[in-house]
Amino acid sequence: MTYPFDTELAPWVPMLPVLDLRDPAAAREVGRAIAAQLPQPDLTGLTVLDRTVPGPAGAPAVPVRIYTPQPAAAPLPAVLHLHGGGFVLGDLALEHADAAAFATGIGAVVIAVDYRLAPEEPFPAALEDCYAVLCWLAGNTDELGVDPTRLGLYGRSSGGGIAAGLTLLTRDRGGPRLAMQYLDVPVLDDQLGSVSMRAYVDTPIWNRPSAELGWAYYLGDDVKPGDPSVSPYAAPARAEDLAGLPPAFISSCQFDPVRDEGMHYAQRLAQAGVPTEAHLYPATFHGSALVTEAAVSRRMQQDAVAAFRRML
Repeated sequence: MTYPFDTELAPWVPMLPVLDLRDPAAAREVGRAIAAQLPQPDLTGLTVLDRTVPGPAGAPAVPVRIYTPQPAAAPLPAVLHLHGGGFVLGDLALEHADAAAFATGIGAVVIAVDYRLAPEEPFPAALEDCYAVLCWLAGNTDELGVDPTRLGLYGRSSGGGIAAGLTLLTRDRGGPRLAMQYLDVPVLDDQLGSVSMRAYVDTPIWNRPSAELGWAYYLGDDVKPGDPSVSPYAAPARAEDLAGLPPAFISSCQFDPVRDEGMHYAQRLAQAGVPTEAHLYPATFHGSALVTEAAVSRRMQQDAVAAFRRML
């Protein structure tokens, strides 16, 4: 199918990588090759530290990368940064430039999380890894130079779905209080029944066939996508009660299979009394923000930084 993409985005579409999730190992190799070709970010004014933090009970420690603006005269806000990748791929290297840009642009300590991946480690492994890192962050704000009242959450794509699940889990467990959540083109609904999900079977970066595989891997062998037993912590669109969640900013792209679930989730958050801002970017596809040569992509990135500055 031909899509009327933004005229500055369209020339890049044929050059975008094809991520075939039928072979997770091969898809990860593609992801690593992409990361190796990315220009190194400008780390001026940042200190960057790789370390591990305690994982969930009985699970391995979780690798993180911490970006801290320097000098910091006062405690800074902090952002937990959850990468995308269809629940199957993604790592600290692929998110390096993005996380560094957030730290510099927002003036915040950014903690990128290298959570466990499906299918080897299905739900709830990734979610519990992220919750463990959030609890570690909240318990070590003095050491990190972080203001404990200004903890934010960012997730892109599948990372956006994990981020949304994390806000639900944190609320229900009485965990650390979050000041905001930014869900960037989030993957939220395993039922795959929206108009956009049915329509966009061949869009760049993410499409219905990839969504079917990603959800199957994430939920594991015992629970199938669409099954009534799927946990709302895995598929936040299933959550019945969204009250008491942190203020939200949700971005969606027009030609994206997850467009409708993101917009619907924003509407439901607002209906539940959660301060919510939603942006739908016309003529864009899933991951358009990565094409920095296009004006609409730069606007998406600028809107993200502005949202964090405003809400955090």
